[in-house]
Amino acid sequence: MVKVRQDAWSHEDDLLLAETVLRHIREGSTQLRAFDEVGDKLNRTSAACGFRWNAEIRNRYEQAVAIAKRQRKEKKRAEQRAQKPVAAPVHQPVPVMSSVMETQQAFPITMDEETARFEAEIAQETFIVGEHTETKTDSDMQADELNLSQVIGYLQSLEQGYQTSETSRHTIHQLEAENHNLRHVNEQLTEECESLKNQLKTMKADYQVLIQIMDRARKMVIFDDQDAFAPPAFRMDKNGNLEQVAK
Repeated sequence: MVKVRQDAWSHEDDLLLAETVLRHIREGSTQLRAFDEVGDKLNRTSAACGFRWNAEIRNRYEQAVAIAKRQRKEKKRAEQRAQKPVAAPVHQPVPVMSSVMETQQAFPITMDEETARFEAEIAQETFIVGEHTETKTDSDMQADELNLSQVIGYLQSLEQGYQTSETSRHTIHQLEAENHNLRHVNEQLTEECESLKNQLKTMKADYQVLIQIMDRARKMVIFDDQDAFAPPAFRMDKNGNLEQVAK
């Protein structure tokens, strides 16, 4: 199936990507398999998931990644210890048992003494096993406390990531509102600019008409002046006298 490009990443998509990558790290898998799994769920390419993880999400989950790697190492060590054959613990004889043996050699053992010796052995073994069990319980409690602190740190990192995401989302909404207002102002200024251009064209046309009218008026005034200041014309009659010729 061909994967098409999606819209912007949401907070839920980032959480899914982070949880999947951390789970693969804890289980000893690779991040590429995590990217493939998230890509199949979100209908995105593994390259897009990897770019989102390295560019945006990984910095917010550095502590969680370190905890997941530590858990992976602990898991491997536990598996290695489970594969090794466990030798039965060898207990050194205690002075109590040696004294009991000496007493048995010195005095004959009756039924009551045999029962008491058996009960003493059982009590000693129970004390040893109980001490070992108590020590193991303390280590388990320390491991539980360590895991609890890791979980708390992981939840704190998730909370910080969520707060950062909410802040980014609020900032994006503000920028979108400002962008919408600026677009509206730009459209108004564009309309005013077109109106001024049309007015300028009309003024230029009126100016050309006015220039033509003024040029015609100037030419008419010049012609009238020439006619007014023309020199008088004379002619000579038969008697040799000069007379002015009427215009």
